[in-house]
Amino acid sequence: MAKRKLEQFADMAKYKHVFHAPYEVVKDSDFEMKGKWNTFFKNEKPLIVELGCGKGEYTVGMSQQNPKNNYIGVDIKGARMWRGATTVKELNIKNVAFLRTRIDFIEKLFAENEIAEIWITFPDPQREKRRKRLTAPMFMERYQNVLKNNGIINLKTDSRLMYYYTLELAKANNFEILVNTDDLYASEYVDEKLSIKTYYEQMFLNEGKKINYLRFKIHNNKIVDTPLSEDIIKEMTGGIL
Repeated sequence: MAKRKLEQFADMAKYKHVFHAPYEVVKDSDFEMKGKWNTFFKNEKPLIVELGCGKGEYTVGMSQQNPKNNYIGVDIKGARMWRGATTVKELNIKNVAFLRTRIDFIEKLFAENEIAEIWITFPDPQREKRRKRLTAPMFMERYQNVLKNNGIINLKTDSRLMYYYTLELAKANNFEILVNTDDLYASEYVDEKLSIKTYYEQMFLNEGKKINYLRFKIHNNKIVDTPLSEDIIKEMTGGIL
């Protein structure tokens, strides 16, 4: 297994569409591509970013559905990213890049108004560490600094805790909620992008879990946390976290 990972890392080191922004590079300074991602794609198309992209199924899938946008998948796990990055190379997809780094560095990776839309797909709900959730105020404030005005955030998750937490946070900040469902595939909402299923989503579906989806616009005001306690939010899940 270790040998295979080394081979995968060696592959990605050769891929021109894979970028690396390690801690020691960006802890004290901005990443070299910040504000310049259009120079890699060689166009001014809208930039869509998937955070915690894993194997890259969503990033690659959306890029094939809509070539009018550019897509970047961000994750710290290089071994997972290899699959999506290799697919992009094999299919010669031109509107996708991958970035291996920590999500909390997002302001060092992208410039103000550089991102049109963010996707957060099946993140760790951080059940015991509320502030570390990818939709917690600290992260949301960073997102609003790199998103265009009224930029859109999408959350797709099997975790009812993550879903209800983010929904209540959106309400507390008067975000414009565009789509909101706690059972996506039983809802009437139809969007081609939502038909994409990651490895983890298919696993959750096989376990009989419902998929939650939230799409909302974020404004530039200071982000406040949901006023509800963790106990209340957990009660709202009906014991299904």
